[in-house]
Amino acid sequence: MDPECARLLPALCAVLADPRQPVADDTCLEKLLDWFKAVTEAGSSLLLLQEHPCLVELLFHVLKPQDLSSRILSFALRLAGIFAAQENCFQFLQQGELLPGLFGEPGPLGTAAWAAPSVRSGWIQGLRSLAQHPSALRFLADSGAVDTIFSLQGDPSLFVASAAGQLLVRVLDLALRGPAEGHVCPQAWDWPACARKVVCHLEDCLRSEAAPRVTQALHVLTTTFGHCHGLWTQGLWARLSPLVARLLEKDPVPAPHALVDLLLSVARSSVLSSDPGLWETAAQALSRLSPTQAGPLAAGILKLQDCPQALRIQAFGILLQPLAHVLEATAQAPGTPRLLEGAAGDLMAVDTFPPSRSACVGLLCSALAHLELLQPLPQRPSPWPQAPLLAAAVTILRFCNGSAAPRSEAGGRLCAMLVGCVRVQRAALDFLGVLSQGLGPPELVTQVFAILLEYLVSPDSSPTVLKKAFQATLRWLLSSATPSGCCDLEPYTQLVLGELLAVLQKRLCSPCWEVRDSGLEFLTEMTRRWGGQGSFRQALLGSEVPELTRQLLQDPESYVRASAVAAVGQLSSWGLLAAPSSPEHPAVPQKTPLEELLLVLTTDSEGFPRRAVMRVFTEWLRDGYADVAEDPEQSVAPVLQAASRDLDWEVRVQGLELALVFLEQLLGPRGPSTAAPPGALTQALQALCRVQLFEFAFRSLFDCDRPVAQKSCDLLLFLKAKATPSGSQQEVGDGPNVASVEAALRRWRAGEQGQPLGELAPEAVLAVLRSMDLEALRDTLAESSDHVERSPQSLLQDMLATVGVLGDNEADCY
Repeated sequence: MDPECARLLPALCAVLADPRQPVADDTCLEKLLDWFKAVTEAGSSLLLLQEHPCLVELLFHVLKPQDLSSRILSFALRLAGIFAAQENCFQFLQQGELLPGLFGEPGPLGTAAWAAPSVRSGWIQGLRSLAQHPSALRFLADSGAVDTIFSLQGDPSLFVASAAGQLLVRVLDLALRGPAEGHVCPQAWDWPACARKVVCHLEDCLRSEAAPRVTQALHVLTTTFGHCHGLWTQGLWARLSPLVARLLEKDPVPAPHALVDLLLSVARSSVLSSDPGLWETAAQALSRLSPTQAGPLAAGILKLQDCPQALRIQAFGILLQPLAHVLEATAQAPGTPRLLEGAAGDLMAVDTFPPSRSACVGLLCSALAHLELLQPLPQRPSPWPQAPLLAAAVTILRFCNGSAAPRSEAGGRLCAMLVGCVRVQRAALDFLGVLSQGLGPPELVTQVFAILLEYLVSPDSSPTVLKKAFQATLRWLLSSATPSGCCDLEPYTQLVLGELLAVLQKRLCSPCWEVRDSGLEFLTEMTRRWGGQGSFRQALLGSEVPELTRQLLQDPESYVRASAVAAVGQLSSWGLLAAPSSPEHPAVPQKTPLEELLLVLTTDSEGFPRRAVMRVFTEWLRDGYADVAEDPEQSVAPVLQAASRDLDWEVRVQGLELALVFLEQLLGPRGPSTAAPPGALTQALQALCRVQLFEFAFRSLFDCDRPVAQKSCDLLLFLKAKATPSGSQQEVGDGPNVASVEAALRRWRAGEQGQPLGELAPEAVLAVLRSMDLEALRDTLAESSDHVERSPQSLLQDMLATVGVLGDNEADCY
């Protein structure tokens, strides 16, 4: 322990033990516990207590009947557990009857303090910390603590109840791990008494008619099999699995969600998954649970690497059932493949579809979400029913917009429940987008684009649904378009793109800003993918979309302006933002895209559009955009000057990233240190001085926002590496006068940021760079901004200062 901390510790313990002193806040107490835990993990807890008896005195003081704060009592319980985690320290505390006084019957269990959830939680966490060795196990058995843990499983505080369950798992692991190590699984009669007691309690809970008790036992077992993988878990599952299976015989099945979690936890265990009885229980659960309850179990089974094929077929049928109901409820075209042919046996009639709207919507959304996650996995069922799934997704979307044709009364009820349901629309569109990875028959792909266009055109589509529709459309366009090596798009894709541009033109004029924003995002991605293909260029330039995009740079909503900036950047990169004709004012020159974005950077009052501008400029410079590549220095200079003055730290970081790209183009890429040729170095330094990069970079080293300083440090280190090799120093001159630069840097470090550097000579810049310890500055910046204030010494000083124990000059009041 640090000597200064050791000096402050007795005073702090006295303050904590004094009920008249203001109670330290929870954050300080948590930090104090973290510090003690780190100290004990690094050394001996027994030695710590022997060298600092004030800690033992604090724990003994807590035992005295007094009006002590529940926070301090909880703190003391947890602190004692941290110390007792080492067996020799546990025995030392046992000798003084300290542990029975804190955790046994004489402790806080029978006092008024026990009514506070924080005390009960502290008691559990203390026991969990000390449950690390055989002595702790005997203590738990002899002190009656296990019975208290059982009762706390039903605590009204969910945090306490959850912690009690986790402590039981810890007790089981501690009790059974030792006997099973290196041996075959021990039989139940060989288990320690503490373990037998816990298992008997779990058996009683599983037999109980009270659902909460069943749930408690299932949660404990789920955590046990999920975190413990010793051989002893085989014996535990063999003993309890018949009781778990018996739960499925009850009507209704108690705690279905907890039961599903347990079965999946066992199935994922490398020790238990070979048990054939497990798969029989899982199959029974799939049959007995409702489709909504069985869905997560079915999805979990299908994600397993090794699982009986019959069970996989049954699980897949559970997920497909709701979509099969939808297909059965409508008049499908002749030849449409059925979803469940040969999949899962008998399919319930469509009349048995959930009768309530909420249940119907929940079931459909759950099935779609599970199938969406399953589709890209290598272990998904094979063959994958791509065509019927596409038909089902399209049919669901038709039910939601009212265009489906029900073939029965039940289908009509389904249509009434789904029409206008945004939640199902979003789920179906997400699923439809994922299905684009598999394509499908041409007639179905045509239906996919048709329904997507219907949603994009419909005035009834909500903004969130429109966004999903744009995203799904883009994914289908990308999957069905001609490979990128071809010169143009397929005729059908050209036709769809033409219709999409007409829709987009309308959506960019929407009164809803979310719709305008989604349209711009869609346009940006389309242009990024097809900006070089002739038919797309022709269709886009023949529309009003480019001009509308340009106008949205002045949109009243900042998110839309930011998206417009990104779209203008992409359109300009491909030469798709030609100046429009202006018959009213033919002589008025149009601003170039570069000038328009620079205007946004210097005048927009919101940060999002300005950040977007910086990203576009950086991308233009990196990719060699024609207007920038023609004169990079002339293009970069005003952008860097504007970024250096911006109040948004992200804009300044982006500005330094732009400067770094510019520097790489002058001196070569980042990577292993390679010397820049002397002539190239001189020319680069002169260019950097002309664009006033160094004033921006040096000033940013002392920026109050750490990411800005870190980016500046990276930039200057890169330049220093390019200029450091032998020969460059002599080439730029000997002993330049750097006094003015160093004086300005000192003023900036002191916070006087107003003084400019003035005109810089390359020689002075290099001399200053070589004199600065940028590596040490980088290490300092890598530390958290409060690394001094987070030190243990600072914590102790602050806690003492709050009660006036320290003088003003000793407190670290940050």
